[in-house]
Amino acid sequence: MEKLFKLKQNGTTVKTEILAGITTFLTMSYIVMLNPNLLTSFDVGSELWNGVFVATCLASAVGTACMAFFANLPFAMAPGMGINTFFAIVATNIATITGVSYLASFQTALCITLIEGIVFLVLSLISVREKIVDAIPKGIRLGISPALGMMLLYIGFGSNAFIYDDQGNSYGVLQSFFGALSPSTLKSEMGNEYPVMIITVITMMFGFFLIVILNHKKIRGAVLLGVLASAALYWACSAVFLGTNPFASLEGASFVPPFGDMINTTLFKFNFSNLADVGWLTVVTLVITFCIIDMFDTIGTLIGTASKAGMINEKGEIPKIKEALTVDAVGTIVGATTGTSTVTTFVESASGVESGGRTGLTALTTAVMFLACIFIAPFVAVIPPAATSAALIYVGISMVITIKNIDFSEITEYVPMVIMLIAMPISESIGNAIGLALISYVVIALTTGKRKEIHALTWILSVVFLVKFFVTI
Repeated sequence: MEKLFKLKQNGTTVKTEILAGITTFLTMSYIVMLNPNLLTSFDVGSELWNGVFVATCLASAVGTACMAFFANLPFAMAPGMGINTFFAIVATNIATITGVSYLASFQTALCITLIEGIVFLVLSLISVREKIVDAIPKGIRLGISPALGMMLLYIGFGSNAFIYDDQGNSYGVLQSFFGALSPSTLKSEMGNEYPVMIITVITMMFGFFLIVILNHKKIRGAVLLGVLASAALYWACSAVFLGTNPFASLEGASFVPPFGDMINTTLFKFNFSNLADVGWLTVVTLVITFCIIDMFDTIGTLIGTASKAGMINEKGEIPKIKEALTVDAVGTIVGATTGTSTVTTFVESASGVESGGRTGLTALTTAVMFLACIFIAPFVAVIPPAATSAALIYVGISMVITIKNIDFSEITEYVPMVIMLIAMPISESIGNAIGLALISYVVIALTTGKRKEIHALTWILSVVFLVKFFVTI
């Protein structure tokens, strides 16, 4: 382990790395079920859903393991949120345009993802993506970590723990519970689901404050302990106050991986013949769009999480950034060949970093958990979102405080950063928030006599984002 991951050099131990890896997995394990839901329109149990489920686990495991061995970084990979929804929209539109089945259009969309991955692999090997990282202005680079923290806070308080009533209406903790005019108003709206909301809020806040206290006492694995303790509280409250069995989903659950369904539907199932019917201009446009989203989501996550881990050197560079970006591209190719949308580095990796993860052993542990998830998915599914929300809230706060590194006397640093700070959680897009910050930087630098400080690539990236935001194709 020492020879592979250089644990002593990075000031960590095997125990710390393994606990950090498990923590990372728990905070992003939701992707195992959510990704096939989003890519198949919640067609749970269908042959395609089963195929995407296995592909999600395999692609996440392989990509994260590559991050461990080739980059020795504690970052985990999985099919990216946001871009998977875009993938599903593209697949649906392809079906509408060409008249083929959704399965056939899904296999066509996999071709676009494969092409994107190959393009990124080439750009990474010739260091173009690395140069783009270097071209991002200092203020924006320093602001990515607190902006990611805001995004994690938004996920933790909002989208990670939605509750649905009998009519399918969704209620988030921050928007619905803390935003309600009065408890009676929310209770009348939610009906029988209101007690579930109460238990969710109590679980979330209990776990959060427990993590804060344990970290203050310097207890290792505080985030993981907080998640597990709050999960136990949720299970107990569900049984005592709701009269429900929190482990009911395990009864009759199948632990036999549906490899056959993946082989039949998604594994190397590329429908290149349908690309011509889609139109080559549309295909090129889609590849570019996927590239932009994936590139800046990955760059933002790498910079923000590495900053949190103290991995940024005195020049503001991330060690082994080329290897990390190359692995990210390989992950996308693996995802396409197995049958899922773009695989990217996950911001939830920050939870493992907060738990002390500093090397690839953290990533390897997460990879093993993803691989095991193919067989133990029903057990993973009983971890309530409220418990993982507690971890996301804590990690989000710990990342926001890095805002202290911003020079608030320099307008070109703090204005783009503040815009990115609010844009990232609201747009739910790391890439779009960075793009908006880049455009803001260029405009401010131009109007404050700092034109010469604008990097040539920053000009190009700003124009690319302007086109993305305003030009309809």
